[in-house]
Amino acid sequence: MTTNSINWMDEVHKRKEELITAAQGFLQIKSVLDPATARSGAPFGEGIAQALDYAVQLCADAGMEVKNVDGYAAHAQFGQGEELIGVLSHVDVVPEGDGWSTPPYAAEIVDGKIVARGALDDKGPTVAAIFAARIVKESGLALGKRVRLIFGTDEETSWRCLERYFKTEEMPTMGFSPDADFPLIYAEKGMTDLIFRQTKQAFEAQGLSRSAGIDATLLTLEAGLRVNMVPDRGQAILRPAGKTAEELADAYRRYLQNAGRTGEVTIAADQVVLTMQGVSVHGMDPGKGINAGTELIRFLGTLQLDGRASQFVSFSDTYLYRQHDGKALGIDYDDAEMGPLTLNTGVIRYDSVDGSEFRVNIRYPHSHPYASWEPKLLAHLQEAALELEVIENMPPHRVDPKHPLVTTLQRVYTQQTGEEAGIIAIGGATYARALDVGVAFGPLFPGRADSAHQRDEHIMIDDLLRATAIYAQAIYELAK
Repeated sequence: MTTNSINWMDEVHKRKEELITAAQGFLQIKSVLDPATARSGAPFGEGIAQALDYAVQLCADAGMEVKNVDGYAAHAQFGQGEELIGVLSHVDVVPEGDGWSTPPYAAEIVDGKIVARGALDDKGPTVAAIFAARIVKESGLALGKRVRLIFGTDEETSWRCLERYFKTEEMPTMGFSPDADFPLIYAEKGMTDLIFRQTKQAFEAQGLSRSAGIDATLLTLEAGLRVNMVPDRGQAILRPAGKTAEELADAYRRYLQNAGRTGEVTIAADQVVLTMQGVSVHGMDPGKGINAGTELIRFLGTLQLDGRASQFVSFSDTYLYRQHDGKALGIDYDDAEMGPLTLNTGVIRYDSVDGSEFRVNIRYPHSHPYASWEPKLLAHLQEAALELEVIENMPPHRVDPKHPLVTTLQRVYTQQTGEEAGIIAIGGATYARALDVGVAFGPLFPGRADSAHQRDEHIMIDDLLRATAIYAQAIYELAK
């Protein structure tokens, strides 16, 4: 077979049913971080280990050489040559959340799309990359470089998988991650995960205690599962004081109606339980969602609460409520190339005994480095009796638009779609930044809704097939 005789889409269609079946089987594995089942060889739990084994077996069945690196990551390789082309994807997914129209791990086909957690981020694209590599391998075309598919297991949390992997394994010469948008993403914002923590000592030092003349005591509040997701559910438990349970419940019902929000209230014994429904989206663009946690806290701000809760509520209302750009904290910034700084309050926890914390994900452009705005952030936190903990800080990532990796993938995209392949910068953090020279390449086509991290996450089957053809040609063009 010669390069001129290959129709990459035809090759994909020859394997269409097998590809769809493989994707469904992969998506039916609940590969969410599960420390309770972690063990040697499965550091992030049994579900993720099972998903990693599944991906590796698909590659082994295609005749690739495979290697599992202590359950943290794995790779599959073929071809020959000194240089190495990497394709990095991940097998873990975020928690499914509530409100799905079909079971989140059934991988049912609905109206031409596969619906499942991970369908778009990143298990569907992972299968596309595996089949693309298989097509290239089975074509018999000569390659001058090695191709390596690398599978991570901890992308949705803290990337411990690749940290371990690259301690012992070779860094690719260049490569891409099928975990974002087409046409091509050449730059990614910096990203930091922070905790704003209210401590009892700091609270009392500020003299903010208050218990007399209050409507209620806030006992607990919880919202959010992951810092990189907008919370779609929040719950608060109040103990009535100056107001009765029924008065608190009626006030919340009126608030929901006036604010156009969805929630519930129940009364049990001497407690009032409030719930708020939001809309979860990816934390890189929080303004597209509705944060159930901060929306619920907004209602609490209409009540007279105990001192600790009042401080907690005041901080959220002042600095976090519908604050997606950090402006109230004085850290907002808009970059012409990478776009604005974004702030997502992904996890909120309050306990009247143990204190509270806001887990915040901030994504910032290269021209607005973390060190330049941290002092402003600290000043506001100290005023509010909150302490700062930096969980992680990943610097921005960028590849020269004239690099052969970028120009080759642009050409492939244009040839396969007939559309101009512009380049874009994003707020997301993909495995591309784990490479010395890496970009993100699909699978989301222009005009398609981004369902990643949302209920009813899905990928169109036609898009899955198109992406596979693009990846096949891309792998060949980079490795020939």
